[in-house]
Amino acid sequence: MDLFANHTAVGWLGDFEKNMLYRLIIILLICIAILIAVKLITNAVYRVVKSDCESPTGTERRAKTLGSVMKHTANVVVVVFFLLTMLNEIGVNIAPLLAGASIVGVALGFGAQTLVKDTLSGFFLLLGNQFGVGDIINIDGVNIGTVERMTLRITVLRDAEGRAHYIPNGSVTRVIVLSKEYARALVDVEFGFEQDVDQMMSMLQEIGMELYRDMPDAVLEPLETKGVDAINHSGYVIRTLTKTARTCQWDVARELRRRILLRFQAKGFKVPVPAKRGLE
Repeated sequence: MDLFANHTAVGWLGDFEKNMLYRLIIILLICIAILIAVKLITNAVYRVVKSDCESPTGTERRAKTLGSVMKHTANVVVVVFFLLTMLNEIGVNIAPLLAGASIVGVALGFGAQTLVKDTLSGFFLLLGNQFGVGDIINIDGVNIGTVERMTLRITVLRDAEGRAHYIPNGSVTRVIVLSKEYARALVDVEFGFEQDVDQMMSMLQEIGMELYRDMPDAVLEPLETKGVDAINHSGYVIRTLTKTARTCQWDVARELRRRILLRFQAKGFKVPVPAKRGLE
C-alpha cells in the first residue's frame, strides 16, 4: 500500500512538473512571438519611412528613435510578464509583489514627474514630425538654432555662435520652424526720393533674376517685389521676398544685398541720409 502510494505521488509530481514545464514553454514562446512581432513592425515602419522620404536623414532618425522606444518597452514588459508568470506557476504568491510594484511605481511617478513629462513630450514631438535633425527652429522665441540631436528627453540646438543649447522637451511650448521644406529671404532696400520707384523696382527684379540664374540650388523662384513698404523723412523702402531652399535664406539675403550695393555703386546712387528735423 505504501509502495503504491509512493508510486502514485511520484507519478503525480512527475505529471505536475511536466505540465508546468509545458506551460512555461508555451508562455516563453508567446513572449518570443511578441518580441518578433514588435521587431517586424518597427522594421517595416522604418523601411516605409525611408522609401517615402526624399531627404531621409531626420525622418530616419525619428523612425529609429521610435522603434528603439517600442523595442525597449516591449522587452521590459515581456520580461516582467514572464518572470511573474513563472513565479505564479511554481506556487509563489505574486499578489504582494504586484502591490509593492504599484507602490514603487507611484513613488517613482511623484519623484520623476519632470522626467516623465520630458519623455512623453519628446515622444509626441517625434511622432508628430514637427521638426527634425538639421531644421532651424525658434523655441518659445528664446532659443534659435539648428537641431543637432533629438532624444525622448532633450532637444539639442546649435546657435549661430556655435553654442549648444540642451532644452528639455517638456519645457517646449511653441516652436517656429524656419526651414520647413523651403524658406524666404526678406530684404528691405531704402531709396532716396530722387530715385523713380518704378525704375528701382525693375532694377531689383533684374538683380533677382540674375541671382536666380547664378544660384539655382539655393534660389527656387525669382525675387518678388512687394512694393513700397514704408516712407520716412529720408526716402522710401521697397520690400523684396525671394523663395529659397531650406536653411539658405540668410546666404541668399546676404548675396542679394551685396549685389544691390554693387549696383548702387555702379549707378552712383547714394544711400539715403536721415533728414535733420528742426526743433519743434
